[in-house]
Amino acid sequence: MFFKQLPTKESSLSYFFGCAGHGLAVAVDVVAGDEDWFIAQAALAQVRITHVIDTHVHADHYSGGRELARRVGAPYCLHESAQSFVTFDYFPFSEGQALDLGNVTVQVIHTPGHTLDSMCLLVTDARRGAEPWFVITGDTLFVGAVGRPDLAGREQEMAGMLFDSVHTKLLHLPTDLEIYPGHQAGSACGAGLSGKPSSTIGFEKRWNPFLSMDRDTFVRELTATDIPRPADMDRIVAANIAA
Repeated sequence: MFFKQLPTKESSLSYFFGCAGHGLAVAVDVVAGDEDWFIAQAALAQVRITHVIDTHVHADHYSGGRELARRVGAPYCLHESAQSFVTFDYFPFSEGQALDLGNVTVQVIHTPGHTLDSMCLLVTDARRGAEPWFVITGDTLFVGAVGRPDLAGREQEMAGMLFDSVHTKLLHLPTDLEIYPGHQAGSACGAGLSGKPSSTIGFEKRWNPFLSMDRDTFVRELTATDIPRPADMDRIVAANIAA
């Protein structure tokens, strides 16, 4: 497997990884303007980008996912639940769906809470072992924090969904599983994010303050946090869902 993390605008983190032996790769959470980087990295690694994935419809930056997908001839992918509000066709992912990238497998985990369409990507490298190696958590779970639930309104309901997603979908995973989030410190998509761009399930279970709270406390604390909305959020969301 090869793996690259790209720190980018708005404290976002994008990802490019796959199986070099089979010449297959995926691009995740591409920010508009970074398309050339992914194309150059694919050429250097001599791989074909088979899928371009956004872990959710972003509210803090313009997505470059559709543009990159168009340029490389790959499907642009979101969770199937985004079909209720986006106005273009895309390749829908469903819970448990897996992508086969040679020795690398990517499994979809639907984790609503930050947004209804949020998902995480559980990645296994068969050459390393049968157990998963890492999970890309998007805006669901950060290092030291969790995603904000209020950007689409219904924050009490969404915070409860987020608690359920984290506790039923992520925290049962192996404690040594690596976590790669969608943002680091400085992002408007959560409060208290670390500047460290990766962690493990075990470390977050021990030190992330939100993960030791019961459901009622989690919802209360998360919805009481006052974080400014991302700049130009309405315009960004409109662009990211428009045909």
